[in-house]
Amino acid sequence: MASNLLQTEALHAGTIPFSRPPTPGVHPLQIGFCGLGAMGYFMARNLANSRRSLSSPLLVYNRTVAKSEKLLAELGASAVKVADTLGQLATECDVIFTCLVNDAVVTNVYNEFAKALVQSPPTKVKIFVEMGTNYPALAGDLDRLLSSFPHTRFITSPIFGAPPAADKATLVIAMSGDHRSKKEVAFLLVPAVGRKVIDLGENVEKASTLKLIGNGNLNAALELLAETLTLGEKSGIGQQVVYDLITEIMPAPGLLAYGNKMINDSFDGSVGFAMDGGIKDCSIQTRPSPVCGAELPDACS
Repeated sequence: MASNLLQTEALHAGTIPFSRPPTPGVHPLQIGFCGLGAMGYFMARNLANSRRSLSSPLLVYNRTVAKSEKLLAELGASAVKVADTLGQLATECDVIFTCLVNDAVVTNVYNEFAKALVQSPPTKVKIFVEMGTNYPALAGDLDRLLSSFPHTRFITSPIFGAPPAADKATLVIAMSGDHRSKKEVAFLLVPAVGRKVIDLGENVEKASTLKLIGNGNLNAALELLAETLTLGEKSGIGQQVVYDLITEIMPAPGLLAYGNKMINDSFDGSVGFAMDGGIKDCSIQTRPSPVCGAELPDACS
């Protein structure tokens, strides 16, 4: 047993910045997941698969029930159970993950969670984890909302990576909030959902801020990439030659994936993110930071 524990700790060295949480009690954690969009579907699927032999099925909720039913059909009842309401997730689960499209939806969903907790106050630790791209100040609002209930914790855990990375469980995961909760959640997510956790401390707004910084870097790089591809086309060299050069000298996954979309004009949203999601992320980045008042106007120009 001691040898297996040492092997597990060595496996996670460099990927999870926390020691392993205490051994679970007689009853394993009940996990819930809300939001089966372009990222959430793959994340929920991988999380459910990772826990097949450990606990009861992953409880999932999505506004469009067909997506929940699709996941159930793919994995079976031993891995997935479809929740009827958001309140069911909030009251029946010990850890609830959400991956939602925008701040307005996040606010509405968490208000529904709060209504359920008013009716059925928690009697043991319950952890809510929001994994989408949101304005940092929203994290503080959600933390204050949930902390009014006994035993209830909130952490932010935005993800870095596109849908193919979610599919392959190679996401990078930022995390901020209560230390013990992050420890519990980190070992649920790595390696099941992602490959590495970045700890941003206990201020719940920090992980969301890092997410915006990361997106700003990517958006600025994509703007430059688009301009150089256009220059290649206008000069007669050709976009493909420029793209091939990028693969040789700067083969970053984001540049290659989005560069391929650019040269093939593949922006219909059938694979990966829809355009409105990217516009939403940019609109958040151009708002002043609540921490330092900084803006990123060039990231989405």
